[in-house]
Amino acid sequence: MSNHTIGILHYLLGSTDGVSLEDEKWIEIMESMGHRVVRIAGKLNGKDGYEIPAMYHHTYEAHRFFKNTMFALTDFEDDAALRKAIFESAAAIEEKLTKIIKKEKIDILMPNNVLTLFYNPATTIAVTNVIRKLDLTVISHNHDFYWDRVDDFCLPTKTAVEISDYFVPPRLPKAVHAVINSYSQRRLFERKGIASTIVPNVFDFSEEWASDAYNADFRETVGLKDDDIYILQATRVIPRKGIGMALDFVAALNAPERRKVLEEKGLYNGKKFTKDSRIVFVLAGFTRDDQSGYYTKALRDRIDELGIDALFIEDHIAAERGEGPNGEKVYSLWDAYDEADFITYPSFWEGWGNQLLEAMKSKTATMIFEYPVYQSDLASAGLKMVSIGDEMEINAETKLAQAPQKAIEKAADEAISVLTNGNAYREMVEHNFKVGEENFSMTTLRAYIKMLISNAEML
Repeated sequence: MSNHTIGILHYLLGSTDGVSLEDEKWIEIMESMGHRVVRIAGKLNGKDGYEIPAMYHHTYEAHRFFKNTMFALTDFEDDAALRKAIFESAAAIEEKLTKIIKKEKIDILMPNNVLTLFYNPATTIAVTNVIRKLDLTVISHNHDFYWDRVDDFCLPTKTAVEISDYFVPPRLPKAVHAVINSYSQRRLFERKGIASTIVPNVFDFSEEWASDAYNADFRETVGLKDDDIYILQATRVIPRKGIGMALDFVAALNAPERRKVLEEKGLYNGKKFTKDSRIVFVLAGFTRDDQSGYYTKALRDRIDELGIDALFIEDHIAAERGEGPNGEKVYSLWDAYDEADFITYPSFWEGWGNQLLEAMKSKTATMIFEYPVYQSDLASAGLKMVSIGDEMEINAETKLAQAPQKAIEKAADEAISVLTNGNAYREMVEHNFKVGEENFSMTTLRAYIKMLISNAEML
């Protein structure tokens, strides 16, 4: 295998979203193998590399492109005007991207999700055109696809259909495709006739997280008391994360009969739980990806209705430790995990489940909704989780995901049993850590990347 200059490309890098976090693991491994990696993104969040702002998916223009190609033509006079705007933006991106690739002598391009989603169609078109014009070798890292992620899309115009057929994702002669689960592998072949390799998301299980001087004041800073039970929701705050089910779960934990058990038995870590102790639901992920227009408000309204304690702490969290815009102390996402007593992961759709791996790594007991990819690709590893099952619906009144109350109550009872039994808690989290170490480690990923690069070299 030769050493390559690999351009890793995404809408944004250096953030706490699942794709950005996974990209950094790939970069670490590829650099350790002797390859040179060049980051290219719409936004880099302080990472070294090249920014092309028009590639970013959270701009006014990108949001208009997304809405008018996926749902309804409302912001342009007609389809011709929509097409002109998208392709003009794509041409500007294409020009800048071409210069970067030639300057850095990139010989393998690794797009991450920009060829699979409609979040900024101009980026997708530009990247595809550059690949074809420069005859680039490509490793397309497809975390998920628009047909998985977006409900009720209709591709309302001729331009939207053309972009879907020709660009999302494109059929490329010198490309190998990596997907992160068997469902995506099957659907990609059915829809596009494109074969792919399953490369699961992974985590570095070689070192355990531990408290240190930096995060010693985390609880105090975000508004948690020492005798509170801290329930962490680490995901972004967007509808498919199913956070409404987590709110119902926390409300069930707060039921008088369960609080009584906590007060009588105390907690798994030797701490007491008193009448004044709170069960606090902490949302650490950012809300700015919530393009629904309703979701964050709906969650806040439901929190008030249920009367549970909740904290939105995204202003305190970043991909890495540092300072905020006003000089305030900022913690990493891992600091948020370190102090948590319990984690909720009620997503009803995930391409894989990065936060689930993070929960395993942090040795924290976890509640899950058994989303399809968990059932098909993860459950067989033998994880021990508190489950709310695999049935849910969107509540017509709250517009939030809702699991059967019987499943919520059963999960709450199981969680109380774990939270009040140190041996049971340790056995659960140590088992899950070992499963992660054996099945979803950086060593596993290294072997996959080596195989993908070898396959790309033969194209």
